Amino acid sequence: MMYRKVMVSIAIFAVSCCFLDLYAQHKSIENNPIVKDKFTADPAAIVHDDTVYLYTGHDEAPDDLNFYKIDEWLVYSSINMVDWKVHPVPLKPTDFKWAKGEAWAAQVIEKKNKFYWYVTVEHDDTHPGKSIGVAVSDSPIGPFKDALGKALVTNDMTKHTDIRWDDIDPTVFINDDGQAYLYWGNTVCYYAKLKANMIELDGPIYTVELPNFTEAPYIHKKGDWYYLSYAYEFPEKIAYAMSKSITGPWEFKGILNELAGNSNTNHQSIIEFKGKDYFIYHTGGIQPNGGSFRRSVCIDRLYYNKDGTMKRVIMTSEGIQK
Repeated sequence: MMYRKVMVSIAIFAVSCCFLDLYAQHKSIENNPIVKDKFTADPAAIVHDDTVYLYTGHDEAPDDLNFYKIDEWLVYSSINMVDWKVHPVPLKPTDFKWAKGEAWAAQVIEKKNKFYWYVTVEHDDTHPGKSIGVAVSDSPIGPFKDALGKALVTNDMTKHTDIRWDDIDPTVFINDDGQAYLYWGNTVCYYAKLKANMIELDGPIYTVELPNFTEAPYIHKKGDWYYLSYAYEFPEKIAYAMSKSITGPWEFKGILNELAGNSNTNHQSIIEFKGKDYFIYHTGGIQPNGGSFRRSVCIDRLYYNKDGTMKRVIMTSEGIQK
């Protein structure tokens, strides 16, 4: 009888260890959100020297504040899309003397070994409303400094809507011929050429007609196709259009990413790294107090169909695995 009890105890212990091991494995592969010690939002990423550099805003709204409190941008780097190194804060709105604050969505792009960071900030009372500034650095991790000494785009330069926040969410794409284009907007999608110095507009501001455009335009290219993805409707999904030209015409292709957890907003960055394509976005995924004003960056794989269209992104808790 004692032998049987011992054997049963051993069996129970073995099964328990197995479940604990499976539980540990399950916990270890939940890589989304990728940053769990703070709230991060509005991701944008570049690839430089076989390293991914990820730039985000830092959501710091307390639980009783139902609005954005974002006073700085953050930068992380990774050589495998799984392990992320945090770097010192590279830029704040206070680095722009003409800005009041509010570190809203931004994007970095490299040209001739310099890194240009296009940011959304609140302008001072000389040009009230959201504006776009540009900072520059010799390193992808900064420090960055104001490259122009004034805003690149102010609210009074765009007249297609009367709101104060239509000049947000800048994204820059450098075409194969070296010409750079700036896209941005809320409720209206704007674009303009940039001069070779990357800190001045080169010509007029144009608009793009897109179904249910809300904000967060993002340009990337794959093969012969240009892709313009953007936040669609509200609460926001991500939709996209395709073109054979950086300036269109754009053909709407539908939804790419569904509603992002319990976050009203969605903001995307799309990159290729070591032969694989990635979709970077944010959700309200850190609980118990994550949400629309306390967001978290996630990453999942992106896949293309044979005709160049993109398959709908499947958001996962597992994220990217080694």
